[in-house]
Amino acid sequence: MQKKQLNWRLVQYELRNIVGNIFVIFFGVFFPIMMSALFSIVIKNQVPEEQYSGAITSIFITMILIVPMAVLLIGYAANYSQELEKDIPLRLNLFGFRERTMLFAKMIAYLIFTTGAFLLYTIFDIIMLDIQVPKLSSALCLIASLYALSVILFILAHGIATIFRKFGPTYAVSMLLYFGFMILCGMMGVSVDQLPKALKAIAKLLPMSYMSGDFAGFWQGGKYNFAPFLQSMLFFGAVSLIILILSIRKNQRVIK
Repeated sequence: MQKKQLNWRLVQYELRNIVGNIFVIFFGVFFPIMMSALFSIVIKNQVPEEQYSGAITSIFITMILIVPMAVLLIGYAANYSQELEKDIPLRLNLFGFRERTMLFAKMIAYLIFTTGAFLLYTIFDIIMLDIQVPKLSSALCLIASLYALSVILFILAHGIATIFRKFGPTYAVSMLLYFGFMILCGMMGVSVDQLPKALKAIAKLLPMSYMSGDFAGFWQGGKYNFAPFLQSMLFFGAVSLIILILSIRKNQRVIK
């Protein structure tokens, strides 16, 4: 049988699967907007007026990190684990759809959806909040970092789902990581510097900690040492890739 090639219809198919997940719609699109609006109200009387705009900008950068974490880490892991549980990839393979082709279609679809969620979040926050106008280089740095993080989270989610191949444990592990990342990376109202020493050391291994804690500092220009952030991004990417490789090997043993 002739193998099917990657095309727009496959991407559309995956997009429909994403939109059909209410969790992804709520937590990936509406929840970050609600959280940024809530935190802006909470800090209004706690921050001096001259520092308020900077604090709001920090909230904007921090809460946008929820988008890829909800859409990719939880949403994709949950959807793909359900597909594996029902042997959908195997059935598609029988009809000529290679696993690699479907994987690329999924990644494109999820990045398209994530882009839409980024845009909606940014538009609503610009309308609702007093966000500082960024320097172009700072905005581009944030955008590039968000997409790099999105790809890494996609790899991590795929690895987790492939290891367990069932919705229940996959969902439990992805949710545990989701809330763990939120707590460690300053998205729950506690900054990284306020964490206990051991947890702070773990948080410094995650790129989200630097994005939520440091990016607002050079939002309108200025110098920043990117070395620790890049090291954390490489480390997080390497760990995610190792988990993916282990999941593939485990899956091959199961098939044999």
